[in-house]
Amino acid sequence: MPPPEPIIVGWDVGGAHVKASVLQGGRIADVAQWAAPLWQGLDRLDAAIDAAARRWPDLTPSHHVVTMTAEMTDLFEDRQRGVEALVGHLAHALSPSPLFFAGDAGWLDATAAARAWQQVASANWLATAHCVAGRVGDGLLVDIGSTTTDIIPLASGLPVPSGRSDAERLATGELVYVGVSRTPLCALGERVVWRGQARNVMNEFFATTADVFRLLGQLDPDHDQHPPADGSDKSQAATCRRLARMVGHDGRDADLLAWRELATAWASRMIECIAANAGRVLAAAALPIDAPIIGAGCGSFLARELAHRLGRPFIPFHRQVLAPPGLEAWVSTCAPSAAIASLYLAGERPCG
Repeated sequence: MPPPEPIIVGWDVGGAHVKASVLQGGRIADVAQWAAPLWQGLDRLDAAIDAAARRWPDLTPSHHVVTMTAEMTDLFEDRQRGVEALVGHLAHALSPSPLFFAGDAGWLDATAAARAWQQVASANWLATAHCVAGRVGDGLLVDIGSTTTDIIPLASGLPVPSGRSDAERLATGELVYVGVSRTPLCALGERVVWRGQARNVMNEFFATTADVFRLLGQLDPDHDQHPPADGSDKSQAATCRRLARMVGHDGRDADLLAWRELATAWASRMIECIAANAGRVLAAAALPIDAPIIGAGCGSFLARELAHRLGRPFIPFHRQVLAPPGLEAWVSTCAPSAAIASLYLAGERPCG
């Protein structure tokens, strides 16, 4: 009798969210995300793990595998101490003890992961890239999340980034600090065109990209997990009020159509920023002109728009990992967690 299929839980521990994917029977069985502002303390990570236990009360994992970006939050003095704290915490919180994704260094236990902290730190994009590259050959992975955008070239079945660390990737354009939920609008530019006039914007934390894409009906409400900038509600009126403040107005100064016009202007600024960086990455990687865009993240709708602008085919990430019906959007949103579970399973099984 063949041994039972392993049950693998892939974890992506970010600074703002914790994501988890359950791989069972060789395919994704479930996936979930919890808001977890880890800059407020490691108890936020514990709360997410507790929420996962409530969601999957009868689950007995064979393996936990982890990738992370939370080591860079200002809870920690530096990234090394962040990795050390997180791997130590997770080693005690998860059973069986997890293994940590370290790119070319492979899967490491907590002791080895703490020593190889530079390979473990912020490696979630690399896990997604490896998972996709072997399936598409050549392409451009564009993972647009709540906070950041990863733009990773893939060639001949392998990721071929110009940089590995966050610092290097910021320099190459492969990491862009814009996302569809948590980015302050003032970060997208000092001026915006509205009602036919270019105008300065207020460099205050008055509104975020969640307000933009919420008002445009593009941000899935289930992915809109963080409080607005003013701590108020997410109603249409409150969203318009926050957008209005960015250009020195009150929400009552214009109608809904006008505020949607302003939201569209902000959305255009964001896609232009991503497109400019994608152009730099494509030029450096010299990918074929028909290489597809593979879209992931809760902002994958913008990756689809980017593919249209560039005249390239678009492939959603969820098609790469056998996403169950009804969970396609969540699998793309939580791509790194699904990716590391899939990669680990592929390594566990003998070839053929």
